[in-house]
Amino acid sequence: MHRPLMKGARPFARVFLLSFLLHLASASQARAQPPTQTPAPLSAEKIKEIEAAITSEMSKQGIPGLSVAVSAGGRLNWSNGYGMADVENSVPARAGTVYRLGSISKTITAVAVMQLAEGGRLDLDAPVQKYCPAFPQKQWPVTARQILGHLSGIRHYKSEEEFNSTRRYESIVEGLSMFKDDPLLHEPGTKYTYTTFGYTVLGCAVEGAVGEKFADYVRAHVLKPAGMERMRVDSIAEIIPHRAQGYRRDPKTNELRNSPLADNSYKIPGGGFVSTVEDLAKFAAAFSANTLVKAETAEQMFMRQKTRDGKETNYGLGFGVGTWKGQRMVGHSGAQQRVSTFLHMLPERGVAVVLMVNLEDAELGDLAIRIADIVLK
Repeated sequence: MHRPLMKGARPFARVFLLSFLLHLASASQARAQPPTQTPAPLSAEKIKEIEAAITSEMSKQGIPGLSVAVSAGGRLNWSNGYGMADVENSVPARAGTVYRLGSISKTITAVAVMQLAEGGRLDLDAPVQKYCPAFPQKQWPVTARQILGHLSGIRHYKSEEEFNSTRRYESIVEGLSMFKDDPLLHEPGTKYTYTTFGYTVLGCAVEGAVGEKFADYVRAHVLKPAGMERMRVDSIAEIIPHRAQGYRRDPKTNELRNSPLADNSYKIPGGGFVSTVEDLAKFAAAFSANTLVKAETAEQMFMRQKTRDGKETNYGLGFGVGTWKGQRMVGHSGAQQRVSTFLHMLPERGVAVVLMVNLEDAELGDLAIRIADIVLK
C-alpha cells in the first residue's frame, strides 16, 4: 500500500505521521460494516491470529522489540510484548516495557487543554498569550484552538540539530526559547502546518491557566483518573525502570544501530512523555468512557478542522481523524529517536489498539488496523 509522507511531519527523517490517515482513499471504497456489540475478551484463536500478524510485521521491518495492548468496553482487554527491548543485554520486550510516546504526547496535552476549556478556565479562541505571556505577540493573533489543529503557523523543526537537541531545559517556558522569537509561517487559519513547538505553547498556556506545572496538572487530571501508573515525563538522566533501548537501521547496510542521544525536555507537551502500552490503552479506555472529558468535548476533538477557505484537514483537536470500513477512526502516531508508536481508536466501537516499538521509522498503521479488525470480527 502506498504511503505518501504527510507534509509538516518531520522534514529530516522518514516519519509517516498519522499513517492510519493514509487509508482514507481506500476506506471510501471499502464496504461499510454495521456496528456490533463491544467484543468479548479475546479468544485464544484471535490472540493467535494477532500474534501471527505481529510476527510477520516484525520480520518484514526488522523490528527488535514490540509491545501491544488492546482496550475494549472501557477496560484493558489484552497486552503482551515480543522480541527484545534491549538487544545488547537480551532483555525481552513485555507489556510493561517503557517507550517514548513521541507525538502521541500531543493527544495527552490536548485532553488537558480541553478539560480547562470545559471548566471555563481556558478560552480556546482567545489570544494564547492571555495564558502564556512568555510567547511573544506575533504579526497575527494565535489561539489555542488553532494550535490544537495545527493551523497556527507556529513552525516545526528547522534543522536536524534542533530535532536532535541534547540540551536540558528546566521548564516549559525555558523550552520556548528555541522558537518563540521566530515569525509565524503564515496567517493562522489559512494553512495546515504540523507543529510540535505549538504544543509547547499549549503546555505553557495550561500552566498559566491553572497556576501549576504542566506535568503536575497532567498527572493529577489525566493520568490518575485514567489509572495510568507508569506514564511520566521523559528524562535521559533519571532511572526509568524497564525502559526500552532504541534503535535505527543503517540506510546503507540496513544493520541495526543504537539511536543517538536526544533530550526531549524542550517539547514535553508535544513529544516528551514515556509510557507503557498498557497505560496508553487505559487512557484510550478512559477517554472513550468520558472519564477525562465530556462526550460533547470528545466530539469537538474528533471534528476535522477547516482552513479559512473551507477545506477540511485530516486533523481534529489533538487527534488525527479518518474512516475505515464505514467507521470513524481517530488516533495519533509518534516517531522520534528510539521509537515508533501508534494509537488507533474506533470511538463508536469502544476499541483501541496501542503499538510501541523500539525501532525508528517503523510503519505501524497497517498492523494496528489489522489487529482492530481481528478484535472486532
